[in-house]
Amino acid sequence: MKYIGKTNFQHSQQQKVGVLLTNLGTPKEPTRKALRVYLKEFLSDPRVVEAPRLLWWMVLNFVILTIRPSRSAKAYQTVWTEQGSPLLLHTKAQTEKVRAQLVETYGDNVVVEFAMRYGQPSISDTLDRMLEQGVTKLVVLPLYPQYSATTTASTFDAIAADFTKRRAIPELRFISHYHDKSAYIEALAQKVEQYWQEHGRADKLILSYHGIPKRYLMQGDPYHCECYKTSRLLGERLGLSSEEYQTTFQSRFGREEWLKPYTDHTLQALPQQGVKSIQVICPGFSADCLETIEEIGIENRDYFLEAGGERFEYIEALNSDDNHIDALVSIVEENLHGWTNHQHDAQTCLEQAKKFGAQR
Repeated sequence: MKYIGKTNFQHSQQQKVGVLLTNLGTPKEPTRKALRVYLKEFLSDPRVVEAPRLLWWMVLNFVILTIRPSRSAKAYQTVWTEQGSPLLLHTKAQTEKVRAQLVETYGDNVVVEFAMRYGQPSISDTLDRMLEQGVTKLVVLPLYPQYSATTTASTFDAIAADFTKRRAIPELRFISHYHDKSAYIEALAQKVEQYWQEHGRADKLILSYHGIPKRYLMQGDPYHCECYKTSRLLGERLGLSSEEYQTTFQSRFGREEWLKPYTDHTLQALPQQGVKSIQVICPGFSADCLETIEEIGIENRDYFLEAGGERFEYIEALNSDDNHIDALVSIVEENLHGWTNHQHDAQTCLEQAKKFGAQR
């Protein structure tokens, strides 16, 4: 194997600490062609779909990728902006604000970038840029508050796969979850309280998380438990009784059973139970995207109103809110301990290397 090395490597280069934020990803544009490329990469990941590979390859390529891209493209067109995908825009803004805070505290010794697990900017391309800048220590923060093998572990897989191709790899600290971090819970609570101050409260607060197959829970994925812990901590912080809020799961795919209760079924049933007004927040999404703007804000809104509901309101994701950025920075800083005060004697390193013929 030919390993990847820095094209402009210098023994005198100052060593830096890198912070990499990652999110799921987005198609390049809201077209059938772009969605086919994106969905093929996403649904080919064995972490996302645990099925016999040959059988799944046939289903994916001959069934799903002939039908779903057109449908998904139409959905993306409803949320697309002049600047592009909402998820990409929010992730950029989050990264810029996190970078500003960390650079203000630690100076130019910290390099902060973002990457997408699927699509662009890719993890490998972003790591190239970071390592070229001298990053030798790396903190990775997947922007999934609750751990799941389908998301967080898949990100780790991509990092690890990239490292197998590199001659020199950085020290790594990987943040698996932050579902119960006090700063994250506080950011969620203040988001809800601010919304209540401006719009008043509804009969019930729905906390909708992305679903995964129930089978994954039975096989040890802690995602379900972490979602419920986030809900409990947020409910306690807001002073809500168990009847005033409810946890649900959205975005199921395929025919097998997923985590319940399902968001759509719940919203269709609530009006018949006397719940005429609801507000929905999605604590598992660090940034607004197709699943929050279109699936919750449009599709599930219609389900509730058509079933007899009278008032439906979606509370936006934390996005680049200052409280959210403060929470992310605090989580990163917990994992920078002992790294930011490290002194690298670049001159001595160069002098030693010159003894063996190095020029720089």
